[in-house]
Amino acid sequence: MLGISIFIVILIVFKIGMTIGFRKADFSYRWGANYHRNFAGPRAGFFQELLDRDVVETSGTFGQVMKIDGLKIVVKGANDVEKIIVINEKTTTIRRFKETLQPSDLGIDDRIVVIGEPNSAGQIEAKLIRVFPEPPEGGAPHLDILPFPNDFRPL
Repeated sequence: MLGISIFIVILIVFKIGMTIGFRKADFSYRWGANYHRNFAGPRAGFFQELLDRDVVETSGTFGQVMKIDGLKIVVKGANDVEKIIVINEKTTTIRRFKETLQPSDLGIDDRIVVIGEPNSAGQIEAKLIRVFPEPPEGGAPHLDILPFPNDFRPL
């Protein structure tokens, strides 16, 4: 009788522990799912609103070179938005893989990434320009052929 009583007490304690654990896990899940709403954040999360808007890139761009006019380059970027890139004394490097290029080496239809800062005329003053190779037919370039220095290659 004593053994059966101890076994029943152990089962009851185990069931109480499972119930408490389930309630804690359920509370934790609901608290995390409603975190933004509970603390006056955006309904879909802090970054979801940024994904729904057209955010203007101000400190750089990427795209295809449409026109070259001296030290000004017109680049067609995302959503076919054209941006004017200015090459000046602030431009430290123009590179394709490990090769350093001159502004005159850039050509129409080159795919470039520009990092810089906007000026008062709404143009981007380039600090760094990277020229990417043409993507292979049917898809994006493989990471092994992207012009990352070895210490910046994605893992």
